Amino acid sequence: MTLSVRRAKSGNGWTLVPPRAARDCAEDLDEVRAMIAAGETDIAIDELRWLLGNCHELLDAHFLLGQLAVEADNDLPLARGHFGIGYQLGMKALRKAKRPKPVPVLHPANRTFFDCGRGLVWCLHELKKPKMAIEIVEQLLELDPTDPLGLASWIDEIRTEGLTVVHLGTLFPKGKAESEKRKQADE
Repeated sequence: MTLSVRRAKSGNGWTLVPPRAARDCAEDLDEVRAMIAAGETDIAIDELRWLLGNCHELLDAHFLLGQLAVEADNDLPLARGHFGIGYQLGMKALRKAKRPKPVPVLHPANRTFFDCGRGLVWCLHELKKPKMAIEIVEQLLELDPTDPLGLASWIDEIRTEGLTVVHLGTLFPKGKAESEKRKQADE
């Protein structure tokens, strides 16, 4: 009745397996996506909350609620909560299975988990929590080191935001001193 993990049929990694109640919601989720596409976000939010009442481990519902919290209401704490729940549910299942690797991000069964993780990282960054954001990126990279989503570059971007990355004066100090000597000699 909970999210679990199993070896992929190909044998090349591990996949998250949603509980039966979550699989039974596939048609409802398609309807919710149609509501969102039609601009009926309030109704979609109500439907997603109802679905979570029936199956708390419905990662797609947490992801969509996180996405709607950002896009419709710019509510970063709420988005962080939904993305975080989706991410934590996946991590809990992986820990229970003794953290098997790799967990391919591009496998359809794993993608929503990674999308929740990316959403969580983005929210944490926006909420000025870089250390937590970097930890999540590192955990995601540990699960799928091939990094098809380019998450590794996020670490440098988070660490260097607002900083001068390279100051040319300190990059070539000897050349700068010689340049100043020539300039003084020319005067």
